[in-house]
Amino acid sequence: MGHLNGKTAIVTGAGTGMGKATAITYARQGAKVLAWDLGVDVEGRALQNNPVDETVEIIKEAGGEAVPFYGDVSSMSDSEDAVRTVIDTWGQLDILTCIAGILRERMIFNMIEEEWDDVVRVHMKGTFAPTKFAAIHWRQRREYGRLIAFSSGAFLGSAGQPNYAAAKAGIVGFIRSTALAMARYEVTANAITPGAATRMNDRSLGTADKIRGGDAPPSQVHWGAGTDRDAFNVPPMLVFLASPEGRNVSGKVIQAVGWHFGLYNDPEVMRELHSGEKPWDMDYVFEHFDEALTHDLELPGARTADSIRAERGAPTTPNA
Repeated sequence: MGHLNGKTAIVTGAGTGMGKATAITYARQGAKVLAWDLGVDVEGRALQNNPVDETVEIIKEAGGEAVPFYGDVSSMSDSEDAVRTVIDTWGQLDILTCIAGILRERMIFNMIEEEWDDVVRVHMKGTFAPTKFAAIHWRQRREYGRLIAFSSGAFLGSAGQPNYAAAKAGIVGFIRSTALAMARYEVTANAITPGAATRMNDRSLGTADKIRGGDAPPSQVHWGAGTDRDAFNVPPMLVFLASPEGRNVSGKVIQAVGWHFGLYNDPEVMRELHSGEKPWDMDYVFEHFDEALTHDLELPGARTADSIRAERGAPTTPNA
């Protein structure tokens, strides 16, 4: 018996990589799947053939049920059509898994407006747009809904990916907001930071050099290979979160990398400085800010507050 028997699902980015692995795994676990992919490469350029058709064929050949959808995840009308297609075809939508994404990598001082806008649009709006119409359906049903959106470890910061890092951090905030808003309707919302050998990982400098030297892309080598970089290592977590057993997990960020799952801690204030219940005195702030809040923090590049003081010729121990 599959853990998703009787459920229906939308998977965006289902043509390749973790989206493809997720759609196939959902179907193996009994779900009916709308496999959604625009048919573009990692940078968003149109491919000659949409790979989502192969995903659907794999599911059907194994006895599963799936339909392809070719729209743009950041389009409000396409997103509404996708949700309507699932409801018209199978009567309800239970699971929305937002995986589709592109990369336009550049250092912040070299990034152009189009590179910023395109990545934020596909990742962030491409999560919002389908969720809006799924949420309308779930609010009406008041019975069951599972939103799973792909963030990335880059949400903690990633040099050369300011657009991608910002979008992935935005997805975390979006998930937390949606989890709070939809809890009363029996809906959960969670973010995943995944890791596997996919088309996006093929782009690293070292990997690109090897590919130019004749090596096969890691996304091909590890596809279905059973290694720790196989994209099929990620969907088991998604199946759990999408299932009835996942009802008590919501508003969380969860890591799925290789043969490891992990739960991120929730951000919280770890230190405080108080004004004494009166308007801030500027001299007081400068006298106490570092001592109370930041004296032992490590900065990017392994620079610490003490090392910066030493560079300036200042004492390395803050004044009391």
